[in-house]
Amino acid sequence: MSQPSPTPASPSPGPGGPFGPGFFADPYPLYANLRRSQPVFRIPIPADVGAGVFLLTRHAEVQQTLKDPRFSADRRNADAVARNRDRFPPELLGDESLFRSMLTMDPPDHTRVRGLVSKAFTPRHVAKLRPRIEAITRELLAPAVERGRFDLMAELAAPLPAIVIAELLGVPAEDHPRFREWAREIISVGANVTTTGPDPSRFRRGFDPLAAYLREIIAARRRAPADDLISALVLAQEDRDALTDAELLTTAVLLLLAGHETTTNLIGNGTLALLQHPAELARLRAEPALLRNAIEEMLRFDSPVQGTVRVASEDLSLGGVAIGKGALVVCGIGAANRDPAEFPEPDRFDVAREEIRHLSFGFGTHFCLGAPLARLEAEVAFGALLEACPTLALDAESVEHRTHPVLRGLLALPVRA
Repeated sequence: MSQPSPTPASPSPGPGGPFGPGFFADPYPLYANLRRSQPVFRIPIPADVGAGVFLLTRHAEVQQTLKDPRFSADRRNADAVARNRDRFPPELLGDESLFRSMLTMDPPDHTRVRGLVSKAFTPRHVAKLRPRIEAITRELLAPAVERGRFDLMAELAAPLPAIVIAELLGVPAEDHPRFREWAREIISVGANVTTTGPDPSRFRRGFDPLAAYLREIIAARRRAPADDLISALVLAQEDRDALTDAELLTTAVLLLLAGHETTTNLIGNGTLALLQHPAELARLRAEPALLRNAIEEMLRFDSPVQGTVRVASEDLSLGGVAIGKGALVVCGIGAANRDPAEFPEPDRFDVAREEIRHLSFGFGTHFCLGAPLARLEAEVAFGALLEACPTLALDAESVEHRTHPVLRGLLALPVRA
């Protein structure tokens, strides 16, 4: 049996390393360069990370890794985490952390927890939410459009999915600005992990109040169940001992954060793509039946989630490169979605593109549970936006992206109606 080839040298792909200047504005040239030269790229990290951290940039290897049971979703199994535990907030590694949420569980725990939540996100159940999503969208857009100029991120893209997931879970929708602020602090843990390391104080400023807030909601539902998802999870825990207290909390945290963060960026990134490609915007206006397909192209062209991670549970090979047990493997979703081997002319934005087999919702066992809801929210938001803003245009010379290597989104998107 042939042995996998050794890992190639890993030169820095540009000034400042892989996340140097310009990366957050446009990461796709870097992805293309790596895909051609080192599609299984060992990321240089100034810390002892043992088996290492690898970035995959080809569609084939990303899809293969996401469906291969030899790769664990539990980040705590990675050498990069185990050898640097003192650099991570203790809360991030405990049983009540997001490192023990459904997103980072392996079967059978993942299967058990996902099964309890999945009924709330079936296409049939989600479709019943359309009238309410349409009403929220109208309420948000009307005053913004009347002013003629507004920040699409602040006035539509951020509040819409936050309000929807809050109502679904059964938490006060008017608290959505607090969720947004807590989320900003929590996700900061991934923004500088390859440079200065995570900031424990920022993580705690988000996680501690959010966890306390949700514990109060859970306790209230134990006293008086309501017709919402948290009540359903509480009842499942009490009736069938189906969830531990920690799993109940982390599931609520995950749904609240993931339920609005990614859809916010889908609406923002998708709107920017339309504004930067006026011919495609005009085509979509002329052929509104293309809207659902256009949303899939938005997801492919500028994915809200640029990557997800897995941990090698044994020594193996990817793309001819040796991957040791304990290696952290970053599945480059954004890069895979621009792979010319899978998508002809991948850097072209085409609202009528056929066979858009993007990986923006993941693949395999952990395929995004909220995909039907995200698609519906985007369909309603874009439909209303195009109808209410017949001359929609960018109201700034440039836009600024958030400095996060995984969650890709805009700080603001000033537009004219």
